[in-house]
Amino acid sequence: MTLDFIAASDALLEKTKPEDLAEAIGCSVASVKQARMSEGSGRRSPPPGWEAALARLARQKAAQLQKLADRLG
Repeated sequence: MTLDFIAASDALLEKTKPEDLAEAIGCSVASVKQARMSEGSGRRSPPPGWEAALARLARQKAAQLQKLADRLG
């Protein structure tokens, strides 16, 4: 199956959303958003286990992008 420009660029530009991160960590979306707030505006500590969860998501994203690159040649 050949990718067209729109499908390929959509795959490249797809973002990881707070909902994705919350699911990977096993916490609420509100916890993720509060941990990402700028300093002094009610920011909370990141949820426990965030490092491993982000590493997993990064590896998954890297694998998806590698597959895209391979398909594009």
